[in-house]
Amino acid sequence: MYRCYATSAITLDDQLHLFYASEEKDYPCFAYSGKDFKDKKVVWEKGGGTMSMIPLPGRKNQFLAVNGFYLKETPSGAHLTWVTYDKHNGFILKDILHLPYLHRFDLYESNGKVYFIGATIAESKEHKEDWSKAGKIYVAELPQDLNQELHLKVIAEGMFRNHGYTRSLQNDGGYFTSDQGIFKVTVPDHLGNWKVEQILNKPVGEIAVLDIDNDGQEELMTIEPFHGNVIKIYKKINGVYKDVYSYPYVIDFAHTLVGAKIKGINSFVGGVRREASDLFMVQFINGKFETTLIDKGVGPANLNVVNLEDCDLIHSSNHTQNEAAVYVITD
Repeated sequence: MYRCYATSAITLDDQLHLFYASEEKDYPCFAYSGKDFKDKKVVWEKGGGTMSMIPLPGRKNQFLAVNGFYLKETPSGAHLTWVTYDKHNGFILKDILHLPYLHRFDLYESNGKVYFIGATIAESKEHKEDWSKAGKIYVAELPQDLNQELHLKVIAEGMFRNHGYTRSLQNDGGYFTSDQGIFKVTVPDHLGNWKVEQILNKPVGEIAVLDIDNDGQEELMTIEPFHGNVIKIYKKINGVYKDVYSYPYVIDFAHTLVGAKIKGINSFVGGVRREASDLFMVQFINGKFETTLIDKGVGPANLNVVNLEDCDLIHSSNHTQNEAAVYVITD
């Protein structure tokens, strides 16, 4: 898949499907399922600029996706697409929100409601390398009928290169990263108030969160800075985050991180798009960090981990290699 950029695991008709989408304009999105994921469905033929694809809570065979996100395109055509699957009619698409330079988003359930939260990488751009207009974090309560308008509210702004995101382990919010650092956003309380707190003040491009050393406290893995050449793990020591690990290999354009279990072991998994273009894993074994290279020359732009009964899957959008890949991990 040319410039494969996004991947997500979504259940359709009670069967796991792995979705892959290109970042290139007028390129497709496919969903794979069945034995060895050899059954392919065409989600869209001509889309592109997709990073996030998120299932709609409580709604079977439905998800939302970003389309039209292009750093080099001004004005931005980034928008949110509502996708519904029907085995007779295939995938039905409807655009429900235009939000310039929308890059990452998620959906949270809280107090009987579903909330949209989305991050724009910039508010506007004159050209690809124009970073003079900071991005923002927007939220909205999703209406029951998605044909109705989403009423957006800004809860954070002044975030330049507002690129990174991961969901919290408690599913009560997420972590967003930018040149201004790491911000933790917590879903609304019973009064409907969002909470935003800064937890690290330095330029960060991407983040994953996990209790990698099993001490009951979450550690942070970061890519620094935006599309950066440094990958670190931070541990909170005496109330302050201190870096306790640095990726030992040469990095250029690191892009994706996740925290997950690999064969029952808490693991960070990440990808680098240039230089050796590694797909790697970091675990904490016998009191020390161990780094495992899973693949080289592939350049993941986005990845995810799925834990199945008999194996674990890493599904990766290998951008540098122009491929949609699945790595199967068994004992």
